[in-house]
Amino acid sequence: MSWMFLRDLLSGVNKYSTGIGRIWLAVVFIFRLLVYMVAAEHVWKEEQKEFECNVRQPGCENVCFDYFFPISQVRFWALQLIMVSTPSLLVVLHVAYREGRERRHRKKLYVSPGTMGGGLWYTYLISLVVKTSFEIGFLVLFYKLYDGFHVPYLVKCDLKPCPNTVDCFVSKPTEKTIFILFLVVTSCLCIVLNVTELSFLVLKCFTKCCLQKYSKRLKSSMCECHNLRYVKCAEIGAPPLLHKHSSDLPTSIAQGGETKLLCDTQEA
Repeated sequence: MSWMFLRDLLSGVNKYSTGIGRIWLAVVFIFRLLVYMVAAEHVWKEEQKEFECNVRQPGCENVCFDYFFPISQVRFWALQLIMVSTPSLLVVLHVAYREGRERRHRKKLYVSPGTMGGGLWYTYLISLVVKTSFEIGFLVLFYKLYDGFHVPYLVKCDLKPCPNTVDCFVSKPTEKTIFILFLVVTSCLCIVLNVTELSFLVLKCFTKCCLQKYSKRLKSSMCECHNLRYVKCAEIGAPPLLHKHSSDLPTSIAQGGETKLLCDTQEA
């Protein structure tokens, strides 16, 4: 199975992710995708052929294997990787839509098509919610399908066409259990990263909105004080500077009148 498309998808999303999102991409690429490609596929490669029951009744082994493993665990892992990584494609498509819109209008509509703001912020938020839902859903489904996160070395089957209750042996149960536990731990780590990034984005947006409201209130209060000052001056009859000059004017006129009266007296 070729995983190059998934690698290219994750590399494209990396350009538009936050710091926490890049950590999530690293965990998915290194601890899940590479582990699956390098090791897990080989562990489950011949699982049905290596599933043996202590009876040679034709069809018994096939029926028992299908009952205890309705879907191959390694294919379930692959399906989980695809479904968890696909929501990130929404971000890439949204950025491509912005770039196409700028080309159609032949002008700059955004600071940068990949800037986290506006509709792209909501798209990124939706992708995080969908990824987290897929992670939790697949973990619950895995637990329900296989009755836990371990692989038993022995299962008892009494389905037809088995003549009676037979013992069936699973190949490499310990190794498979280790890989499954590794899958569960990495899935839980990805859930924690997604929830952390979601909380960070919401908190950042909430803080930004609060600061904008506070700055608007501050500006409006300053404008009200400024207008109130001029209203008081207008009630007196002059602006503040003119009012100061006008208050000094009668004093100078009175002093000038006294000087003129003194001169007239002396001349007389």
